[in-house]
Amino acid sequence: MTAESQAATLSGVVLRRTIELAEIPAPTGREEARRERLRSWWRQDGWTDVRTDQAGNLWARVRPGDGPAVVLAAHLDTVFDDTVDHRVRRQGTRLCGPSVGDDSVGVAALSALGTLIASAAGTTPAWIVATVGEEGLGNLRGITEVLRQDQVPLAAVVAVEGNYLGRIATTGVGSIRWGVTVSGPGGHAWEQASAPSAVHAAARMVAGLAALPRRGAGTGPGRRSSVNVGVFSGGEAVNARARQATFLVDLRATGPAALADLETRARRVVRAPSEQITVGIEELGRRPAGELAQAHPLAAAAAGALRAAGLPARFTAASTDANAAHAAGVPAIAIGVTTGGGEHTPGEWIDTSPLGAGLGCAAATIAGWEGVA
Repeated sequence: MTAESQAATLSGVVLRRTIELAEIPAPTGREEARRERLRSWWRQDGWTDVRTDQAGNLWARVRPGDGPAVVLAAHLDTVFDDTVDHRVRRQGTRLCGPSVGDDSVGVAALSALGTLIASAAGTTPAWIVATVGEEGLGNLRGITEVLRQDQVPLAAVVAVEGNYLGRIATTGVGSIRWGVTVSGPGGHAWEQASAPSAVHAAARMVAGLAALPRRGAGTGPGRRSSVNVGVFSGGEAVNARARQATFLVDLRATGPAALADLETRARRVVRAPSEQITVGIEELGRRPAGELAQAHPLAAAAAGALRAAGLPARFTAASTDANAAHAAGVPAIAIGVTTGGGEHTPGEWIDTSPLGAGLGCAAATIAGWEGVA
């Protein structure tokens, strides 16, 4: 059986497992049910060295050998909890539902990729790892443990983001997340109309953050940044000056220097405007920014595999498990196994038709990298 036909055969199993996984809610910190379903599958697939580490990641060795290993990682956690309908719907060649592409199909593909790698020529040890804590405030907890542990030395990390087919994320978008609390004296909306309002002060800070320039947007790695305030709340009554307001901030940039500069500028905005207003900033999360050269053998192998399959190859920036590897000095990219869209919405979808080709390209990426490395 050729590698192409093997990948096509495996794609049917991956699709069935994608549906099963996507219908199991797994918000960050509550990935256990998905992990145990995956454990049962991996044992059925014949992987004998299956284990869970201290962070809750699930590991399986798919090719033994000496020396540093390549790790293919896909994250178990999602952005929605069990209050959202997780049923998967078929619409022609599409699967639709929360997390189908980010990252249920990526997780479901890990064992198939292990099979393709194990059957190919190569001597580099290989592991598949389903990670925890990739989304939101998980702060890359799972992949950080993968990089920290000393049982498996690492040669490279490939983050499998299900719907990235055609994209090769060589730039890791770094981020800093804050919880900001603004407090004031409060008072009657008419009798103490001159008293400062925490809501008014916080709103001005949010407007200031939104006005920060996106340095060099679209001009390449290290120069692009973004600011988002995703949650805002505060106040007690329509006729009271607010005593407190809170908001959550997400700062992002494509390079360490750009991220540090953005943080400095944001702190100038988020500060007390008067003695009667106090401001507290709690850091909720920090993801490192980083980059792998597009000419690196790992990135070049991914591009070569896509082009050999007649697919486009586009280098991009993203925030994935690869970020932590960049910071640790381990070569890393993020790639996908199919196409899709609507990430982080209930209407998320993937196209099922490219999956066989996507599996083949991911496996060929490892083979191509080994051939050069």
